[in-house]
Amino acid sequence: MDLQWKNVLIQSDASILDALKIIDAEGLQIGLVVDQELTLLGVVTDGDIRRGILSNIALDASVLDIMKKSPIVASVETPREELIRTMERSRILAIPLLKGSRVVGLETLHQLFESKKYKNPVFIMAGGFGTRLKPMTDSCPKPMLKIGGKPILETILNRFIKAGFTNFYISTHYMPEQIQSYFGDGSNLGIKINYIHEDTPLGTGGSLGLLPKDLPKDLPLIMMNGDVLTKVDFTRLLKFHEQHKANATMCVREYDYQIPYGVIEGEGNLITSMVEKPVQRFFVNAGIYIVSPEIVASVPENHRIDMPVLLEQHMDLGKQVLMFPIHEYWLDIGRLDDFNRAQADIHTLGVLN
Repeated sequence: MDLQWKNVLIQSDASILDALKIIDAEGLQIGLVVDQELTLLGVVTDGDIRRGILSNIALDASVLDIMKKSPIVASVETPREELIRTMERSRILAIPLLKGSRVVGLETLHQLFESKKYKNPVFIMAGGFGTRLKPMTDSCPKPMLKIGGKPILETILNRFIKAGFTNFYISTHYMPEQIQSYFGDGSNLGIKINYIHEDTPLGTGGSLGLLPKDLPKDLPLIMMNGDVLTKVDFTRLLKFHEQHKANATMCVREYDYQIPYGVIEGEGNLITSMVEKPVQRFFVNAGIYIVSPEIVASVPENHRIDMPVLLEQHMDLGKQVLMFPIHEYWLDIGRLDDFNRAQADIHTLGVLN
């Protein structure tokens, strides 16, 4: 939250000139018009003032004459990622934060992007063959297939970057040169990327054994499959993991399966119940994990293992493995139908934002 927000409060009896002085002095390009109770009445920007001047409105006129009376606002409890999406979608640089109708803060797009940076390593698994997406993957690794004009992997990276993560590791195997030549060391994105190459496929967990030994000893690592599009809030996920002092956290997604027949239960020859086409609900692995440094260190080099098996091994040792249900958008791009759906979702659901 921008700490200067109280300096851009403008009382309802102020003139346009008063508002102009406040906006110029603070450099936030916005003023919040409030009453004595700090109830938000509207917002005024330097653009509003310029338009007022062009319309021959005198500078000694009331600021109420030029302010936006129904501005875009947000609750003070709105997650950071949602604030960024709202401002980018609405093409605004700042958004007042309210508790009820009362102003309690102001977020700016600049402040959000310059806010907390996370040193936690992020490990993206991008070495798969994408067999089910042939022939598209005959000449292109699946994470580099374009959704909405951008490689899937670039969309994944951008979501982590917007959340404040800067330290990335990418595992490669199939056509690694395409990934490395496109992203390089990550400096063009303002991040650091190191590549972990699997000479032979090691499963979804085996590549952990190839990570450098100098990873932070006190920071959990975030893992994610390189073919998943999601709008999950990574900062909330990390906070959940840390608050519960988990050894590992697996993101899960609710999956409904409708049995296409009537299900009959009975005792002997006696029917005791009949349910027509019942729906069964399960939690399925969403391909996103947070693991402790201890779990990372437990995987030997060049040891093939999948993440569910690895986590089960640690559960058998009494380690705490939690699940984090995600209700946000999530799509595993494994088949052609998923790929086509993602192309539509990018535009209708704003997955790229």
